[in-house]
Amino acid sequence: MLRLPPFAYHRPATVEEAVALKAELGSEAMFVAGGTDLLPNMKHRLFEPAHLISLRGVEELRGIREEDGALRIGAGETLTAVAESRAVQMLYPALAEAAAHVAGPQLRNMGTLGGNLCLDTRCTYYNQTEFWRKALGYCLKKDGTVCHVTKVGRKCVAAHSADTPPVLMTLDATLTLAGPGGRREVAVKDFFVADGIRNTVREPDEVLTEIRIPLSSARRRQGYAKLRQRRSIDFPLLTVAVAADVDDDGLVRSIQGAVTALGSRPRILTGWDAIASGRRLDDEVVEALAERAHAQCHPLENIIVDPDWRRAMVPVYVRRALSMLAPTGEALCV
Repeated sequence: MLRLPPFAYHRPATVEEAVALKAELGSEAMFVAGGTDLLPNMKHRLFEPAHLISLRGVEELRGIREEDGALRIGAGETLTAVAESRAVQMLYPALAEAAAHVAGPQLRNMGTLGGNLCLDTRCTYYNQTEFWRKALGYCLKKDGTVCHVTKVGRKCVAAHSADTPPVLMTLDATLTLAGPGGRREVAVKDFFVADGIRNTVREPDEVLTEIRIPLSSARRRQGYAKLRQRRSIDFPLLTVAVAADVDDDGLVRSIQGAVTALGSRPRILTGWDAIASGRRLDDEVVEALAERAHAQCHPLENIIVDPDWRRAMVPVYVRRALSMLAPTGEALCV
């Protein structure tokens, strides 16, 4: 049986209290919201904080409401609440679908949208017990000096495996971070960096407080598709999110696609506007976009599934996501 290491549990009532407590306790403390990722990682001794600062009692991190031209979603809202929100379903159906397909219902009832955005990267050689990792000689992400995927020690390539960030990227969402130096806003597109050890710009002493999505983005046609081994529980092997501005004549003004689970951060697919702008999303355009995505995506062996097969699935799932941009399109996850 894997057991949690000992720790002290703190329950601040406000963001300011949580940030002050982290400043006082320093590197021995970590923030925890739903804990669906952090606690299993603690059992594997990937993290052993002496203090956990709970954010569950912070009221400021709750709520879904329209405000100042955006839909404001508290980072502490559960994935279930986001998936079942009437406002999210009506305005951003792709986000509701993404939230609804994270893990299983028990985990969605505890896991938060903010936690999904801050999810730690995953790898075959990292998400193992301490005994297993020690026998292998550890890895670059934790206690070792070599990445067992690339066989060198220069860069960790653990995979980003969260479902909601690609959707939020295509909707031009922004995040609010609160820390000792005050609050700052970061676009979701700028939140992630290509580093498997620490793949976001959030500092360890900052709290993600809210997600804001422009109401103007609700006019975009949206699509989402997810590849995984089983239709429940599993992390994605590939997630595709697409969004397009289409005029009344059905011509594309702009289009974006984003993918994740292939590298250390979600990425925007490039060159799509050059292919689709001024054209209808007919079979020829969809096929060109799918092939463009295939050319850009090169999965690594950081997940226990054949990378060549995962790459072959890229155009398949891009086509599925794009099929949802038709007015009668319906969400599909496999």
